[in-house]
Amino acid sequence: MNLINDVDGAPKAVGPYSQAVRVGTLLFCSGQIPIDPAEGRIVALSVEDQTRQVFANIRAVLASQRLTLADVAKATVFLQSMTDFPKVNGVYAEAFGDHKPARSTVEVAALPLGALVEIEVIADLG
Repeated sequence: MNLINDVDGAPKAVGPYSQAVRVGTLLFCSGQIPIDPAEGRIVALSVEDQTRQVFANIRAVLASQRLTLADVAKATVFLQSMTDFPKVNGVYAEAFGDHKPARSTVEVAALPLGALVEIEVIADLG
């Protein structure tokens, strides 16, 4: 098992966890919330802009292992409100393009730092 931390372009972990863990040919990426790495806080207000920041953070973690969103096998989307699903889904579709990994989407009572969206992914290194 290889713990991945201190990824350039991605926010530092806000707790006792790794940004990602490499196990065999799989990369398990911790959930990303819309923290702007340059600011160290959430700056985007709309759910669409927060989702775009989440994907920027995910791309940075994947790139640290020479991967892209095309290598993602599974995504889990956590929403503070399911009413935001159509907006998040639109940004999600833009981010992944023709690639359609397996996905789960759930509404949660709250997310860290008041985020509106969090996304975690599992990617294939093989």
